[in-house]
Amino acid sequence: MDATNGLFYIVILIMSVVIHEVSHGFMAEYFGDKTARYAGRLTLNPLKHLDLFGSIILPVVLIISHSPFLFGWAKPVPYNPNNLSNRRWGTMAVACAGVLANFSIAVIFGIIIRLTFLMQYALPESFYFITSTIVIVNLALGVFNLVPIPPLDGSKILFSFLPESAFNFILAYEQQSLILLLIFIVFFSDYLYPILAYLFHLLTGLAL
Repeated sequence: MDATNGLFYIVILIMSVVIHEVSHGFMAEYFGDKTARYAGRLTLNPLKHLDLFGSIILPVVLIISHSPFLFGWAKPVPYNPNNLSNRRWGTMAVACAGVLANFSIAVIFGIIIRLTFLMQYALPESFYFITSTIVIVNLALGVFNLVPIPPLDGSKILFSFLPESAFNFILAYEQQSLILLLIFIVFFSDYLYPILAYLFHLLTGLAL
């Protein structure tokens, strides 16, 4: 991948993770918690959300190393579960909001790609590169964030189903989250590629 394409990937990734995080904040506000708004995080300004490692360093390393799976994250939008009108379902909805936002973006641009082929529009190659990248990045973010390792959304969804008696397990699990996440990224992230390839083909009709 050349430098220009790599830059496009990173820009699209940054904006996609920003939308992901802002979606968490709006869903929390819907359930009654305004913490994200008070913190000034309900904005698409990427400077308010960037995480040095997750938004910049990790994507650059993955691109340079020709990783088949590009992902990253932004600083989590803060929210207080105690302020939610329904703590269990509110917590689950907040966790799901970011993933659903990414999948929705992927579906929209996947449909656009399909329509251009069906209508046989002769569009420049750059159009397909950008739209395909948007689909790939948002699918990757959606799939990656469903992995049940803190602080990823999949863990919050999982914890929402666990009884209060599982508090000690959750606490111990969260304490090991950084190690578990690094192990997953290094040794297991490639296993998500077939899922990503299948979803990309399903949405666009194209091979990844």
